[in-house]
Amino acid sequence: MSLTRRDVLKSVPGLVVGFGLSMPGVATAARFVADMAETTRTDQLRAGGVDAWLAIDAAGRVTIYSGKVELGTGVATALRQLAAGGLDVAFADTRLLQADTALTPDLGYTAGSKTLQSGGTQLAHAARLARAALIERAAARLGVAADTLTSANGHVVGHAASSAQRLSYAALIADGIDRPLAAELPAFAPAVHRGPVGQSIAREDIPAKIAGRFTYMQDLVVPGMWHGRVIRPPTTGAFSPDAARLIAIDASDLPEAAQVVRVGRFVGVVAPDEWQAMQAAERLRLAWDTTMTVPAGDALFPHLETLPATRDVIRDTGPAALGSDAHTATYHWPFQSHDSIGPSAAIADVSPDGVHIWSGTQGVYPLRAALVELLGRDDIRVSYVEASGCYGHNGADDAAADAALLSRAVGRPVRVQWSRADEHGWAPLGCAMRMRLGATLGNDGAITAWQFDNRTPTHLNRPAKQLGAASLLAGQLARDLVPDTRHVGGDRNTISGYDLKAEHIVVNWLANRDMPLRASALRTLGAIQNTFANESFMDELAHAAGRDPLAFRLAHLHEPRARRVLETVAHAAGWQAGESAPGTWQDDGARGRGMAQLTYENNAARVAAVVAVVVGTHGIRVTHAWVAHDCGPVVNPDGLRNQIEGNVIQAINRTLNEAITFDPYGITSLEWSAYPLADFAALPEIDITLIDRPDQPILGAGEATSAAIPAAIANAVHAACGLRLRTVPFKRGALMTARREHSA
Repeated sequence: MSLTRRDVLKSVPGLVVGFGLSMPGVATAARFVADMAETTRTDQLRAGGVDAWLAIDAAGRVTIYSGKVELGTGVATALRQLAAGGLDVAFADTRLLQADTALTPDLGYTAGSKTLQSGGTQLAHAARLARAALIERAAARLGVAADTLTSANGHVVGHAASSAQRLSYAALIADGIDRPLAAELPAFAPAVHRGPVGQSIAREDIPAKIAGRFTYMQDLVVPGMWHGRVIRPPTTGAFSPDAARLIAIDASDLPEAAQVVRVGRFVGVVAPDEWQAMQAAERLRLAWDTTMTVPAGDALFPHLETLPATRDVIRDTGPAALGSDAHTATYHWPFQSHDSIGPSAAIADVSPDGVHIWSGTQGVYPLRAALVELLGRDDIRVSYVEASGCYGHNGADDAAADAALLSRAVGRPVRVQWSRADEHGWAPLGCAMRMRLGATLGNDGAITAWQFDNRTPTHLNRPAKQLGAASLLAGQLARDLVPDTRHVGGDRNTISGYDLKAEHIVVNWLANRDMPLRASALRTLGAIQNTFANESFMDELAHAAGRDPLAFRLAHLHEPRARRVLETVAHAAGWQAGESAPGTWQDDGARGRGMAQLTYENNAARVAAVVAVVVGTHGIRVTHAWVAHDCGPVVNPDGLRNQIEGNVIQAINRTLNEAITFDPYGITSLEWSAYPLADFAALPEIDITLIDRPDQPILGAGEATSAAIPAAIANAVHAACGLRLRTVPFKRGALMTARREHSA
């Protein structure tokens, strides 16, 4: 007999609250049941039913079943705070069980700054529903009206200070009463600042990580597992199936215990010992027929201009024709890597009884959907195990698919560990894009016409039911699949957010089949590229109009919360009118400051940044960054500051250093020396001002600040030395070239 989690929940005492993800108008139900059997399995749990989000056991401890996961950003702590605050229990009495297709609701990906916005909001609502149910149960038991009772630290108590009425949550559920609780989930359920919500509670995972005791996905061991490696085509990262065709395999020199697995162009080795697997991968000889499908590195952007595109008009608010005196500029952004310190790893156990995958994926349900098509069976369970940090669609899902194909072939659990070269060469990349802008200024210096045109691939090729096995590298190699193009992400923040009289905004979508390298989701999707262009261009227009960049922005920005962050960061940085007038080059270092702002996705977090730089023959160094941030209610101030600091640091490196290098046969930046990261000495001082709005919806904070930093740096460079840098990264060589061209 196969028991589901639902079956077990029906049979034991405790309280469970569940409801649907979509809102508003979703029925919510609760039943009084108890201990959760975490070893039970089910083919699928969906948040759209009455599946459990919260459980309270007979001791009053709260288990949170979260479809969102901890990627190193601290959301696990914040989710526990929201649940504890809604239920009115101690933070220490909560625990979080992270995404598992046999146990938790389907909340899609942990991505897009949506964890607290689309998972935490519902969790807080569920907790409040559970608290209300417990108060009603206590009122019935005590024979009093529910409005004479309240809650306090896991108990229902009387309002009066002298009241002797006090019942623990555990006592209220001990008899296992089962009844439905229906409620409508509001469009937004703002976090109530109750108990731990709004406090800087320390993350419990940090001590173990610092001490080296934390078990990452890369450390996980499953009994009886073997080790696998995949040998990929020599056209590293090339997306086209025509880039390399497998001609022959020579396995004559393999270690005795090693086995070779081939499915189409997917070739792997499996061995009992990891060293044997590594040796086998090194000794296996593959013959390939290769074709150059990738342009030379310096020909990337001209190549993108030649590709066919689907034209999508995002906004057209009036005649935006540019006159002869129009201002124009073109900006470029390269392919970039995710740069997780630990390369991807996964374990798969494919057996006749079922499939179990352990992965650092951002979406256990989307990965499961892709694996269903890859393996041709649906008895698949995917369990999340924290990996070494993730900023989008890295190699985690692909490593899981690798392990699944290898495990199926040898009939035992297989662990796959990618190398650094695998991660840099084959994990999906952040998208290369071109942004072209034009505008006309009126006699009063105001913008009268604005044009925006970009060229972009989709920013979402990650696993999903719609893409199936084509979203997995193993599927692409095994079956020569190319995922259908979805128009996602490249339009993010194409709309500048300013109040402009006439706008014409166009996105030109490039098809997956035409892309030279494999691109997908990287932090902010297209917002960082588009905001780099928009906010750099706003600065250029301010100088063309003879206006201070702050005053120029405020003159075109009327949304109150956006104005507030801009004014706040200017005050914090001590911004002075006229300070951004372009300086002159100084070999030993010229100093300048620049600013940028955005409303993420045009309806989410508001962020403004001021950046200070020193520019000289040594290159560009960011010395100070000021950020003002409004993401609605602040659940954990210290955790939010950590997020913003991480955004700033990563975005600085993406702006100054990062670009994938490649030649006609594929990616060449396969190790850290070819793809450098900033060291501690390069980190700036960071000052952050948080604008807490407890009466507003949660908006998320995982990405927004990243999008503001590149333009702020570019504008600061112009203020320092008069150079306009429009192509990322701003490496020393690019800076020196810009100086020579400016002086010519």
